[in-house]
Formats: sequence, structure tokens, C-alpha cells
Amino acid sequence: MEPPDARAGARRAPRLLVLALLLAAHPGSKAEVRLSVPPLVEVMRGESVTLDCSPLGTHDYFMLEWFLVDRSWARHRLAWAELHGSKLWDKDLSSQGRSPPYQLDSRGRLVLPEAQVGDERDYVCVVKTGAAGIAEATARLSVFAKPEAPEVSPNKGTLSVMDDFAQEIATCSSRNGNPAPKIMWYRNGQPLAVPLEVNSEGYMTARTVREASGLLSVTSTLYLRLHKPDREASFHCSVHYHLPAGQHGRQDSPSFSLTLHYPTESVLFWLGSQSIAEGWVREGDSVQLLCQGDGSPSPEYTFFRLQDKQEDVLKTSLEGNLTLERVQRNQSGTYGCRVEDYDAPEDADLSKTLDLRVAYLDSLELSTGEELSLSLSNSTTVTCSARGLPTPILHWTKDSAPMGEDPTLSLHSVTFDSAGTYTCEAYMPNIPLLTGPSLLFFSPSFPFLGWTPELKAKETQPKAEGSWTEGEKVTLICYARGYPEPKLTWSQLGGSPTEPAPGGQGWVSSSLTLKVTSALSQDGVSCEASNPLGNTHHVFHFGTVAPQTSQAGVAVMAVAISVGLLLLVVAVFYCMRRKGRPGCCRRSEKGPPPPGEPKLSHSGKEQPEQTGLLMGSTSGGSKHGSRGFGDEVSEGLGPWGEGATAGGRAAVGPG
Repeated sequence: MEPPDARAGARRAPRLLVLALLLAAHPGSKAEVRLSVPPLVEVMRGESVTLDCSPLGTHDYFMLEWFLVDRSWARHRLAWAELHGSKLWDKDLSSQGRSPPYQLDSRGRLVLPEAQVGDERDYVCVVKTGAAGIAEATARLSVFAKPEAPEVSPNKGTLSVMDDFAQEIATCSSRNGNPAPKIMWYRNGQPLAVPLEVNSEGYMTARTVREASGLLSVTSTLYLRLHKPDREASFHCSVHYHLPAGQHGRQDSPSFSLTLHYPTESVLFWLGSQSIAEGWVREGDSVQLLCQGDGSPSPEYTFFRLQDKQEDVLKTSLEGNLTLERVQRNQSGTYGCRVEDYDAPEDADLSKTLDLRVAYLDSLELSTGEELSLSLSNSTTVTCSARGLPTPILHWTKDSAPMGEDPTLSLHSVTFDSAGTYTCEAYMPNIPLLTGPSLLFFSPSFPFLGWTPELKAKETQPKAEGSWTEGEKVTLICYARGYPEPKLTWSQLGGSPTEPAPGGQGWVSSSLTLKVTSALSQDGVSCEASNPLGNTHHVFHFGTVAPQTSQAGVAVMAVAISVGLLLLVVAVFYCMRRKGRPGCCRRSEKGPPPPGEPKLSHSGKEQPEQTGLLMGSTSGGSKHGSRGFGDEVSEGLGPWGEGATAGGRAAVGPG
């Protein structure tokens, strides 16, 4: 079997012969082919890249070859192709062991799928034409790979600031980049300008390793001479790398700090209790004494109390705190803290002291005891005393109302109003919540069995006398006090029971709510306060009470209607009588009555006859009945006078 190269050479032989004949036909021609090939092509690892090789101008036919130049500058053909115009007639490719293999597109360009770091080479393009000759150009391919994030490994030991040489701080590494990235170091966010040469102040080392994949990994170690301010410093590293088109990238590591060993140079000692006020603590509180040195690691602390210039050691610990539980007044004094650090400078002050002052306040004492009874109109003084530290301020209050800052309470010519609860209070302005009240209950003593009631009256809506209107509501209140306690009664029903009045001081009260009437305008309403020793009363006067406007109008209208109806009835009766006797209203001459007719009597002796005649008149009877109805009417009209009588008589004349 023939090798593949032999078969390819056999296929190309006729075509080379044609090209040779074309060149022989023009022996004086020169190679004037010019190619368009980018000298540098950049691509990110894993991306596809295309290398272009196009002859300038118009060529009906040309042959194109791609070569790979290895590190020894030897050429290895990758592809061969024939192009007629813009069409690819034939081609041949050699993978050279690459996966995925090289490719040619329809224009004869070399395609490298999934660019790898191993593709970073020079690629030569050779173009042969019949008339223009041969031309070639070289394209260099650069493959970029972003490195992994940096990993930092700080020194976890304790580093001493007293060493006079550079110590290892940390190691930073970043893997799989291309081209090789660069590592930089930072302290408190600022770059550290440390050289690669070893020296006592600080330096760094760098190492680059090519991985099996062809990618590059870098490692750097930082060395510094440390100082005390570095105890609070923050360190980190970053990796810087290149990208296509001149761009750059950066990735930072997490920050870290160092554990340093440095001696104590100063000590702080203070009271840590929350109840502290200007160096005072309250008796019974728990107090913390806090001590702190600025050395590292934490030194040993010794707490002591100075008594007679001697140190009484209380505690030795690494925590730097001492708690005094329920401190007492006898624990006042000078306390100290000392730091035991043998690396400290000789001139360092490692001992501090402070004064602990315990504030206390004993119970208040009154010169009269806690109860006082005093006869009316008498006077006395009460002295309040207190023992405490710092010296307390005393003042009196009566029923929570302040009476001034004076330890002595003076009562002059006491009255019943002087009774109440007196309080002596002691306080310390600099010591919160340290007060001591003492109560004094004072009431005047009563001569004999007590005293007669005292009375006060009040209206809820007072008005002047004469301005009340009938039907208005009013609430009356009476207040009384005395001993024994008086009872309140009212002249009207509805009064409330006697009960203690608001404000105390021995007053009781009762109220009455009622409507104002005209009857009250004459008598008023009285309340009386009484006890076994006597009584007193008060009268509420209302003056003239005006009637309600609407009721007065109704009364006048009712009277007018009644009078009108009465007049109407009288008029109707009178007119009916006139219609029954046409001559009743004419006055005739006086003369004796006709013979046989009896005289009219006003004595009522003929009442039976009149009753019978009245009945006969009602039924339409004889003439005698007509004469009897006139008499009844006359009798009935007697009050009208002579004219009525005359009219009656004229009604019974001839006719």
C-alpha cells in the first residue's frame, strides 16, 4: 500500500505541470503577489479562531498552503487547496495530532476550533499564482486564559514585633492562566512595593509553573519586618492578567490579619459598673473593676487594695476584671491593677490605681416620731435628720407638694387645713435613685368631743336670682366637715348619700339635682349638715322664676277660647227665646194684669205648678202651659234685671 503522501503527490503532479508550463510561458515575469494576513491574532482559550490569507487583487486561479512553524522553526504543512476564482476546487488537510482538527472554509482560511494554549505558534500562508508568482505571509496566534481566583494562606502563628528581620507573612497562588499572571501584595488597601531581593525589611518571592494543559500557575510569598501598628493592619493579595485587545484583569483574595506579639507599654484601669456617677457607687450594687494593657498576647493582671500602704492582693487573672458583689460602705478605698509583662520596656508604667467611693443613705429620723397630733391654733416644729455619704440634701413635701429645702418643718397656728401627710425626703444629686423618704402623718387634735360642722355650698351652673326659668335643671352641692363626721340632708327629695369629697382633708359632700319651679322661688332649697355637736344649713334662693314662654301662650289661648264659647252659648239661647215670642223684646205700658190671671211669684212657692207647666210647654199644651215657661225663664233670667222681667210680662199680654 502506498503512503498517503505518495497518493497526494500523484494527484498534484498534473496540476504542478500545468503551473510550470504557465510559468515557462512568461520567463520574464516576477512574483508580484501581495497577501492580506493579520500579523497577530488574539483569542480566548476555548473559542474558535480563523486565520485569513487572501491575495490582493483578482486572480482566476491560485494555490494556497498553510504551514505550522514549531519551536525549532521547522515548517509542517497543515492544509493545501486550489481556488478558481472564489470557488474551492480541491483541498487537503493534515491534523498534526490536533483535536479537534484544523479546518478550511470556502475561502481557504484556516479555522482552529476551540483554541488551546498549544496553538500559540506562527502560521505561514503560501500563495502561488501562474502569472504573479509566489507570495507568503506569517500570522502569530496568541491564546489568553483567565487565571483562577487567588488563594492566600496567611501565617497563623504568633509573629513577634521584636524580631529584627523579615518574617513570612503569607503565600498567594493563582492557577491556570495564560500568559503568566502577576501577583501583587497590599496592606490596608495600599500596594506594597517590596523587591524580589532578600533584605531585612521585606521582600517577596515569585514562582511560575507550566501545567500539563500548557497553562501557567504562579505563586508568591511575602516577607516583612513587623511593627506594633501592624496588629490592626489588613493584608491581601491580587492577581493581574492580560486579555485580548490590550485589556487587563484583576482578582483579589480575601483579606486577613496577623497575630502579633508585642509588649505592654500602657495600662488603663477604670470602674465598669453602670451605677457609677462621678466616681461614686451605690451601697449594695455589684461593681466591676476593669484593667486593660495594650500588650499582646493578653498579659497577666493582678488586682490589689491599698491598706496602710500595703498591697492586699485580691485576684490574679488573664481576663482583666474584678467584680465586687454587693459592695458595702467599709469597702471604700484605693484599688490597684498591675500588668505582669516581662517583655515590657523598663520605663513603662504597668501599675494603675483608683479610689472607690461607696455612697450610702441611712433611714431618716424625725424629732417627733412618725405621727403628730396637735390642738387647733397651736404651733410646733419637726426636725428631719439623715446620715449618708455624700451629705444628703433634705426637703419637706405636704401631700406631694414641695415646701422648700429645709430640714426643719415649722407649723404655726394650725387649722384643720394643716392636716395632711408630710414627707421628709433626702436625695443626692450625683447619685441617681439614692433617696430616702420618711412620712409624717399630721392631724390636729380636737378639743372636747369635736366641733360643729362647717358648711360650704356650690351650684354647678350658678345664676343670679330672678334669671331662672321654670323647668330648668340645676345641681346643688353641699360640702361639710366636722368631728364627728357630719351628715348632709336636703329639704327636697333626691339628695345623694353623704360621702368623702375629692381632695380629702375631712370634707364630705352631697348633691341634689332638680327642676326649678315657681314654688322653689318662694321657699328655696336648703341643705343641712349635722353631727351630735350641732348643725348648720344653707338655703339656695332662685328669686322670681319666669314661666316657660310656650306654656304661657297656651294658657292665654285656652282662657280666650273658653270665654268665646260661653258668650256663644248665651247668644244662641237668647236668640232662640226671641224667635219663640215675637214681642218679647218690646216694652208695653204698665197696668194691672187681666182678670183671672195670677200674679207672678218669685218665691218659688208654686214650683210644682211650674214644673207641670214646663212639661206641658214642651209638649205644646194649653195657654196655662205657655204662661208657666215664661216664668221659669224669667226666674232663670232674674239676674238680668228689670228689663228681663218686663220682657216676660209683655210676652203674656193680649194678642
